[in-house]
Parts: sequence; C-alpha cells; structure tokens
Amino acid sequence: MTEPAHIDLNAVADEHAAKAADSPHGRSAHLLLHDGVLRQTVIALTAGSALDEHNAPVAASLQVLRGRVSLTIAGRRQEVRAGELHVIPQDRHGLLAHTDAVVLLTAVTN
Repeated sequence: MTEPAHIDLNAVADEHAAKAADSPHGRSAHLLLHDGVLRQTVIALTAGSALDEHNAPVAASLQVLRGRVSLTIAGRRQEVRAGELHVIPQDRHGLLAHTDAVVLLTAVTN
C-alpha cells in the first residue's frame, strides 16, 4: 500500500469525528498506514460509544488525539485523555468514549 509522505492528523481527526457523529453506531475508523506488520488507524467515537472487547495484536499503543476514553481490560477501566499515550496489554480489551473522542491506534501484527 502506498501512503502519502505527510498525513495531517488534525484533518483526518476532523473528518472522522464528523463521520462518527453521522453514523448510527457513533464511530468511524480509517487505516492511515499499513507498512509490513505496522498499522496505524484513526478511530473516532461519539460520547458513550464503545468498541467491544477483542483480542490484542502482538504489540499496540493508543494515543488519544481528542477527548477522553477508557480502555476496558478484564472488567477494569484505564482512563486515557487527550495528549496521553497508553500501551495496550496483550489481554482482551475494549474501548469506551466518555466524550466525543479521536484516537490513533498503532499496532504490530503477525
């Protein structure tokens, strides 16, 4: 997959926040970068929207670009706010938006 040399994260965040607001599920996602095992995805969620628990990739991190979310791991919540970066553990996990939010998911897959 050929990607542009420069990606304006603010513009992508604006675009997907608007798409999430218009979506009946309250979310929008876009794969920004796919380079071998590395993937970076922007995910926008409206307040109260969630991604159900799912298996973790080999390695991953979550950077909150806007808003406030919680990673849900084994029934516990770890809050992450705009400007913060959080390592995603190898456990099953989900994501809950407390406010309208946009995050950057960086993942390494097999």
